[in-house]
Amino acid sequence: MSTVGFIGSGAIGSTVARLAVEAGYQVVLSNSRGPETLVDKVAELGPRAAAATSEQAAASGDLVVVTVPVKAFPDLPATALAGKTVIDTCNYGPERDGHITELDEASLTSSELLLRYIPDAKLVKAFNNIFYKHLLSLARPAGAADRSYLPIAGDSAPAKAAVTDFIESIGYGVVDAGRLADGWRQATGMPVWGTPYGPYSNEKGEPAGEDAIRAALVLATRS
Repeated sequence: MSTVGFIGSGAIGSTVARLAVEAGYQVVLSNSRGPETLVDKVAELGPRAAAATSEQAAASGDLVVVTVPVKAFPDLPATALAGKTVIDTCNYGPERDGHITELDEASLTSSELLLRYIPDAKLVKAFNNIFYKHLLSLARPAGAADRSYLPIAGDSAPAKAAVTDFIESIGYGVVDAGRLADGWRQATGMPVWGTPYGPYSNEKGEPAGEDAIRAALVLATRS
């Protein structure tokens, strides 16, 4: 199996890494504090996991997951990410990231902003609309009647195909939500964000099939 690099190893990153390891992938984790702070997490994930710097994680990954605060976009290793298929899990939060005019005015999606900092990457938006505990608990094998779906958005057909294959291999179906500019439909507060998978208070979550995700995307509106 191939290697998945992670820039950021918080709740979503660690959960995707766990699902990837269970599916047979090698994972290389990184964060802003250095690989030595990931020793326990690597030990928990087992022999398919390793820790590294962000540059090393980006370079080693056949696929790279970027899961950092929007305010950290300028610190990403653009050179190491050039030519890579990159999954963007990030959500904009002004209370954490500070106010960014183009995002506040909805003239740009956070993924389009990310692409400014890593312009040579092939970017796909995914995993940003689901609570990390639900992401872990709702994974199901292909063909399961209660398999849940996740939306993705991106401009590169080959990158979207690669991300679709990855997501399907770790337990989810995929709904193509359009181009990167359409990624606002799965942003924080939109109908497909969190709600289809049940309340946070239910840590096991509720399966959300393809029709439910498509319907939620259609309901999205932009002020």
